[in-house]
Amino acid sequence: MARILGIEIPNEKRIEASLPYMFGIGRPTAAKILEHAGIDPNIRTGQLSEDQLVRISQVIQAENIIVEGDLRRERQSQLKRLTSINCYRGIRHKRGLPVRGQRTRTNARTRKGKKKTVGVKK
Repeated sequence: MARILGIEIPNEKRIEASLPYMFGIGRPTAAKILEHAGIDPNIRTGQLSEDQLVRISQVIQAENIIVEGDLRRERQSQLKRLTSINCYRGIRHKRGLPVRGQRTRTNARTRKGKKKTVGVKK
């Protein structure tokens, strides 16, 4: 396993496909990184030299791409801010309901969890 910025990525895949294993890097960003580093996207990760791995990490740092722990912390702080100011989105996050205006009368099971049946008393 090759290590870039302390994150292990798979050796047997193409570098273009293995860079998105890092949280915060998707396919388009991976292609941009490889273009700036001057590395062929079709080469396998295990075939990269130490110099090429260093160039990839330098490009990630030079482009100010936030990855892994820093990105997770930033997203968590944004959610915490929304919930602390009690805005609509923050309240929806707190209650575990869909945040982006989806309907909840039916569907929304992923967000709401297992269906709770409410019985009728006589």
